[in-house]
Amino acid sequence: MTISFFFDIGLVVLILGIGASTIIARSAFAAVIAFVIYGLLLAIAWVRLAAIDVALTEAAIGGGMTGMLLLGAAARLRSADAGISRPGLPVRLVTGVLCALMATGLATAILLPPETIPTLAPSVMKNLAQTGLGNPVAGVLFVYRALDTLLEKVVVLLALLSIWSLAPDSMWAGIPGLRVYVPPNSTMTFLAQLLPPIGIVVGVYLCWVGAKEPGGAFQGGTVLAAMWLLAIVAGLERLPPINQPWLRLLLVVGPVIFLAIGLAGFVLANAFLAYPSGYAKPMIVAVEAALTVSIGAALAMLAAGPPARVQQP
Repeated sequence: MTISFFFDIGLVVLILGIGASTIIARSAFAAVIAFVIYGLLLAIAWVRLAAIDVALTEAAIGGGMTGMLLLGAAARLRSADAGISRPGLPVRLVTGVLCALMATGLATAILLPPETIPTLAPSVMKNLAQTGLGNPVAGVLFVYRALDTLLEKVVVLLALLSIWSLAPDSMWAGIPGLRVYVPPNSTMTFLAQLLPPIGIVVGVYLCWVGAKEPGGAFQGGTVLAAMWLLAIVAGLERLPPINQPWLRLLLVVGPVIFLAIGLAGFVLANAFLAYPSGYAKPMIVAVEAALTVSIGAALAMLAAGPPARVQQP
């Protein structure tokens, strides 16, 4: 038995313990904090499994941005807590049974895998050199499953439009009402002045390096969104009204460029979302750069919530 073995055992125990505490926590704030910790522990677990891309996504999206969204939801629920009815015992029992069935199914799939696991990994690695990409995850996402990747970005925009549609008609084109637990203070202001320059460099690096190493648009965009939100929460920047042309341009530029390059594939490579020989890597990098900007703007606006204040003239 080695140190890494005991580390893995301790990590599993922590994940199970934090997961249980997330479920049984009676306070929404405590449950969200436990969920964020749970996501970070899962990111470490993915690192131990040598899945760095998944670990970055889990830390950025699963624990980071999702935790921010849940904190905003918890803040809104706290202000409206008096009018919320609690689910009864039958609803909780049914929910518990369904969760148990899902956990059993996942455990069965993991503990009793088929003797021969079907995989396309050898075929992907054999043809990866033709794309000029060094990261097999990027190769799969932008070559073999490019349509899925495009639709994922469109889904983010649809989610944002759904949140904006929750606002009353009188608030449309207004300013999102970001809810936070902690009011601005000197420590937060200091961090908002210190971290964004570093975070922007990290976000751009994650986008750029995604073609060769673990990283990509989602990871880089999440870091950019977090830096923007930090400056807003600290009071150094203001949330823009949702009808600002530059904001809407940032939101759609990534999917539009992705779609344009996909349509150009009909002319250049005789197929939708196909790349001409020798130009796959620069075209994919251009798409990733545009998507990083759009994802960062969309995630920040998702966390900010629906318009709640009328734009001042």
